[in-house]
Amino acid sequence: MRDYDEITSFLGDYGLFQILIIVLLSLSAVPCGYMGLVLVFVSDTPEHHCKVSINSTSSSSSADVEQSSWIGPDSCSRYRLSGNRTDAVGLSDDTEPCVDGWVFSTERYSPTVVSEWDLVCDDAWKVPFSTSLFFLGTLIGSFIGGHLSDRFGRKPVFFFTLVLQAVSTLIQATSVSWVMFCILNCLRGVGQISNFISSLILGSEILSQSARLSYTLLGHALGFGIGYALLPLFAYFIQGWRMLLVACAIPGSLFIPMWWVIPESPRWLLQKGRVEEAELIVRSAAKRNGVTAPEVIFRAGDCLELMENKGEEEQTYTYLDLIRTPDMRNITILGVFIWMSISMVYYGLSLNTSNLNGNIYLNCFISATIDIVAYVATWLLVNRTPRPTFLFSTLLFCGIMLLVIQLVPENMQVMFQVLALVGKVGVSGAYCFIYVISVELFPTVVRNMGLGVTSTAARIGCIISPYVIYMGVYSQTLPFTVFGTISAMAAGVSLLLPDTRNSKLPDLISQIKPIRGRCCPKESAAAQSGTTEGCK
Repeated sequence: MRDYDEITSFLGDYGLFQILIIVLLSLSAVPCGYMGLVLVFVSDTPEHHCKVSINSTSSSSSADVEQSSWIGPDSCSRYRLSGNRTDAVGLSDDTEPCVDGWVFSTERYSPTVVSEWDLVCDDAWKVPFSTSLFFLGTLIGSFIGGHLSDRFGRKPVFFFTLVLQAVSTLIQATSVSWVMFCILNCLRGVGQISNFISSLILGSEILSQSARLSYTLLGHALGFGIGYALLPLFAYFIQGWRMLLVACAIPGSLFIPMWWVIPESPRWLLQKGRVEEAELIVRSAAKRNGVTAPEVIFRAGDCLELMENKGEEEQTYTYLDLIRTPDMRNITILGVFIWMSISMVYYGLSLNTSNLNGNIYLNCFISATIDIVAYVATWLLVNRTPRPTFLFSTLLFCGIMLLVIQLVPENMQVMFQVLALVGKVGVSGAYCFIYVISVELFPTVVRNMGLGVTSTAARIGCIISPYVIYMGVYSQTLPFTVFGTISAMAAGVSLLLPDTRNSKLPDLISQIKPIRGRCCPKESAAAQSGTTEGCK
């Protein structure tokens, strides 16, 4: 029985059709890059101090009060004014809250949601809470997006979430209250992650094995990194959080006409038994590439066993299928742990990098540049080693760099930053590579659901990472120790994954490989001949 890659090999790897798909879907990842971290600027807390009430003083001394009375022990209180004479007003040693509000610095940028709604002091908790709601949205999107994509198709979900991300961002820019801002922040998170994953799956299933790797690492991941790098540029030239959100929403809206250019995944169509539609897409691709397609592309018995077994063809897959068989269950459990660990470390180091001393725009750009370098290096090295070995190496490298920080004296802040940035190279490489190996591990019938579950676990890691960073209040090296330990643990677990290098994408659950060190019989073969397959 031939498989999809073999049947469509006449298309070649890098024809006009494949290049068009790679370029368009990679560009669609650019908005996902800056949407995920735009809150760094939108929700930044500017320098602030208490506002003074001029009416509480005499007119002759109001100017002096305006210049001095805000001074207090911190930004959440001010010294109480004293004196009843019309010619002099002084400051007492008593303090009082900022009952008249705050004055926010506009030196860096103006305004932010913090300065607009006074989200400081007693209301400061609202800032990280609104960020957590965005990650909650990505968690929801990761969970439901995969199921919708496997059920209704990759293309409809991709374009629906593209519109959802753009529209929710535009509406968020018109928020009249913090509550409205938070609700739309969550909705924007749903669209952002669902769009990112669906575009990755769509391109991976359309392209051949060689082009798939270039698309995932050098196209899709690089598009995300470029979007991240564009964020500080947008924020620098666009003053005000509302216009920044509008500017972020516009590029995504430009992709909507691509509905008539980007096709549905032929693999998914075949899995649903829609053979005529799949063949029409492949013939259109052959015409665009200038090659001659066979008279009959898909025959009964080709590609999927689904086409031999009508009952299995009509089967509706659910999340329970991710744990129904031993091999599928092992892949899912390992994937959940590895994704959660990588995401926790990656976002922990990214958030910490953006908070380094110095220019916030430059710090953000450096963090994005590190990601881009890691993506390119991963693309160059990924085919030189087995998949589990590569993942193990990147995570272990990150873990070692972060654990070495414990040996650095606390007064050597530059060395702290250097080791953290070097360690981020390793986890950034693992962060983009985990998508490659996950696409190759999960079969077509549950691929989007599998990536949805593992991506959901990754969002849990995102939510946890700020709390790990907060441990730095008690010990400066403690967050790095936690991140380094988790990275090293994930490195060890990754060695259990089967090697999918130079392997074809599995279409059925029965086609997935067992984890390393596990000898298990193929259920169908065991039932017929009683033989077992050797360890892999």
